[in-house]
Amino acid sequence: CIRDSTIAAVKRKMGSTERISLAGKDLLPQEISALILKELKSYVDTHFGEGEKEAIITVPAYFTDEQRRATKQAGELAGFVVERIINEPTAAALAFGLGHIDEDRHVLVYDLGGGTFDVSVIEMMSGLLEVKASTGNSLLGGEDFDWKIVDWLAERMLEEHGVDPRLDLRAKALLKGEAEKIKMTLSTEESMTVSLPLVTVQNNSPVGLLVELTRTQFIALIEILLQETLTCVKRVLQEANLKPSDIDDILLVGGSTRIPRVTEIIRDYFGKEPRTDVHPDEAVALGAAVQAGLKSGALAESGLIAMDVAPFSMGISVLKAGKGYQVRPGGFHVIIPRNTTIPVTRSDKFDTASDGQSSASIEIYQGEHEWVKYNHQLGEFLLTGIPDNDA
Repeated sequence: CIRDSTIAAVKRKMGSTERISLAGKDLLPQEISALILKELKSYVDTHFGEGEKEAIITVPAYFTDEQRRATKQAGELAGFVVERIINEPTAAALAFGLGHIDEDRHVLVYDLGGGTFDVSVIEMMSGLLEVKASTGNSLLGGEDFDWKIVDWLAERMLEEHGVDPRLDLRAKALLKGEAEKIKMTLSTEESMTVSLPLVTVQNNSPVGLLVELTRTQFIALIEILLQETLTCVKRVLQEANLKPSDIDDILLVGGSTRIPRVTEIIRDYFGKEPRTDVHPDEAVALGAAVQAGLKSGALAESGLIAMDVAPFSMGISVLKAGKGYQVRPGGFHVIIPRNTTIPVTRSDKFDTASDGQSSASIEIYQGEHEWVKYNHQLGEFLLTGIPDNDA
C-alpha cells in the first residue's frame, strides 16, 4: 500500500511529536530521518570499515531548537556521533570560502531546496566567515511547486472528465511524480506535453490526461512563492544593514534554483548574475565536509573560521502590559536578539512580582512575537534563594 510504505518531505515534520505510520509502525519524524541516515552510514562503513563515525549534519538556518535537537537525535539513532549541527547556507559559504580564503567580500546565499528556503548574508574577511543575518521559511520549497502543478493537472481533468484525481490516493501519487518531472523539464525546456493514459478510473473506464504545460504557465503557478523568497532576501539585507549593491557574490543553492525564473528574480534585484561555479546540489554537503575537515585538523592550515548567528530571538516570560494596560503574565522579554553572533553570553535585570518573593519560575522561549504563547518554549527552571526585598 502506497500510504503505508512511503513518506515524503519528513524534514518539514522534524521537531514535531506527530507519529507517522510507515511499514506498519508508528514512527516519529526523527526516527524516519534516522532510517535515511542509517543507510548513508552503511555506505561510509563499506568504504572505511565498521566503527564509530562522527558526523556534521546540516539543517535549514530557520530551524527551531526543537527541530535541531530532533535532527541531532536522528543522527544518533542512525549510529553517528553528531559532532556538530550547522546551518545549510553557512555550509554552502564554507564550500565557497575554501577557494576564496584571501578575499574580503559580502556573499548572499539563496538556498531553495525541496522543502525549505533559507537566505543568509555572510561577510568574508581573509578566511573568517561571519554570518551577518539569516531568515527563511521552513515550509517553502520545491515540494510546493510540485503540488501547484498537481492542482493544475487535476483541474484540467476536472474540466475534461468531471473527475478529481486528488481524491484517489494512487492517482494523486502518480500526478505528484509527474509534477516533479514537469518541474525539472520546464527548467530547461519551454514546454512539455504530459501524456498519461491511465490516471484514475471512472465508471470502470480508464481516465487519462493529455495536455501541454508551458514554462510561462508553470512560472505563473509559482510566482507568488518565488516573490515570497524575494521578500526574505530584502528582509535579510535590511537586518544586515546592507544594500543590494553591497553584495559582491550571490550563491544559488538547492535543486529548485535551477528554475530559470529564480535566476531572473535575483539578477533583476541585484543587477548582477549569480555565480555559476557553485553546484546547487552539492554545495551544502561540500560545506559540511569542509567543517569536518576543520574539526579533524585536515584543513587546519586553511585558516578558515565560520561564525554563525542565532536565527531566532531568545528570552524569557515576564509580566507585561496588555490591552487596556492591565499587566498580565506571558510577555516575551528578549535577552538575545535574533541574528546575534554566537556563541554569546547576555544578562539582564528583572524585578520580582511581589514583596518578599524568594523564588521564580523562569521560562525560556525562542521566537519573535511579543507574547510567549506564540513562540517556542525551550525549557524552564526554578530560581530560588532570591533575597528578601520589595517588588
